[in-house]
Amino acid sequence: MLKQHLQFKLSQKLSPQQIQLMKLIQLPTQAFEQRLKQELEENPALESGKEKSDEFEDNFDNSIDDFQENESISADDINVDDYLSDDEVPSYRTQTSNYSSDDEEKNVPYASGTSFNQYLKSQLSTFRLNEQEQEIAKFLVGSVDESGYIRRSLSDIMDDLAFTQNIYTTEEKIQEILKLVHQLDPAGVGARDLQECLKIQLKRKNQTHDIKLASQIVDKAFEQFTKKHYKKLMQKFDISEEQLKEAIEQIEHLNPKPGGSYSGNTRIIEQVVPDFSIKIVDGELELTLNGRNAPELHVSGEYSNMLKGYKESKDKSKSQKDAVLFIKQKLDAAKWFIDAIKQRQQTLFVTMSAIMHYQKEYFLTGDERKLKPMILKDIADEIEMDVSTVSRVANSKYVDTPYGTKLIKVFFSEAMKNVQGEDVSTREIKNILETVIEEENKKKPLTDEKLASLLKQKGYPIARRTVAKYREQLDIPVARLRKKI
Repeated sequence: MLKQHLQFKLSQKLSPQQIQLMKLIQLPTQAFEQRLKQELEENPALESGKEKSDEFEDNFDNSIDDFQENESISADDINVDDYLSDDEVPSYRTQTSNYSSDDEEKNVPYASGTSFNQYLKSQLSTFRLNEQEQEIAKFLVGSVDESGYIRRSLSDIMDDLAFTQNIYTTEEKIQEILKLVHQLDPAGVGARDLQECLKIQLKRKNQTHDIKLASQIVDKAFEQFTKKHYKKLMQKFDISEEQLKEAIEQIEHLNPKPGGSYSGNTRIIEQVVPDFSIKIVDGELELTLNGRNAPELHVSGEYSNMLKGYKESKDKSKSQKDAVLFIKQKLDAAKWFIDAIKQRQQTLFVTMSAIMHYQKEYFLTGDERKLKPMILKDIADEIEMDVSTVSRVANSKYVDTPYGTKLIKVFFSEAMKNVQGEDVSTREIKNILETVIEEENKKKPLTDEKLASLLKQKGYPIARRTVAKYREQLDIPVARLRKKI
């Protein structure tokens, strides 16, 4: 038997407008411009640029007043008051910025060219191949990734040729065509692993004594070479330390990613556009927001004419009433979007201003040792906003400083105590660790345990496992792999 009962529950939900605002805050400058362009295309109530005259404001205000005083539509019709009187329409036209549209250059040049795969396929015409061999060669070239490698087994390629190209062949035939692909430029392209890539490149060089020795090392002792077991290599090939050093130097000059050397390689190149600019003026910091984040927006004058036409018409047709409904919907969207942009500007500026003042010593000197420990909650508490809002600003925005363009999130770091009991930034410790490793004797690199001991002597008592974590974050290999002759 069904029972009915009442239940009271408190819940908090984000409105669609709030969700969209969070998305706007997260967008960097270039993505924001694309979002603005999309809104202008979709909402005819929005126009960009400065207004030509103030006639629109007067007419628009008067038309609303006239509607409120004189118009009364039956319950079956559209209530104009519900659509027009509840909003302060003149505020739609508030310009969101005092910046000039010429403050920043908005046009970005784009380069076009031949893709890496097209470049390789164009070289196949230099070989005499029958139709089937030509198709196999094109398929192999099409399997080359952006680094220049073919990372698939010959058996998989043979199966794909049969199922997708209706070409039935053998692994031996594919291997034969692959050797031709290895002759393409850049040297090393089409290799299936790093060892084969280096062997192909060494084979093309003039076969001097150093090159021959380097080829032998790569061919017969590649594992020992990668692990830097130099004594074993000298014993294996009966060579001196100087001879080994010269051979290794030849190998180090090879390109491990031949695909990356092609200038026409089609990659997505992200152009960094600073969202903020910090300058030092008379010894004080000055923060400005990129003018491209502050567009000039207003409501289209055509909407005033549509309202006037509806007001002056004695016979209100259904299409005219539908037009009023359409106007209200677009005006609501325009009002929200302009308000959201203004709120976005305020949020960005307030957040960055708090970060700038928190890290004032760094921005005045450029010395990374002056960076104070700072987490998202510190700034969130300062500006009385949610941590997620600060995170959205920090993760995708850049600031132009006197010391270069920086991603805002790099100014955040956790705190550790030094021997004096003072809180220091983990970023400061990483910089010192990086400096110590750069200055070490490469013939006898420092282990993590020795690095921890050195840092302790410098006043930073951290554990060996913490040193290993920071070293990995800095993309620095272990001591054995840093060893040089």
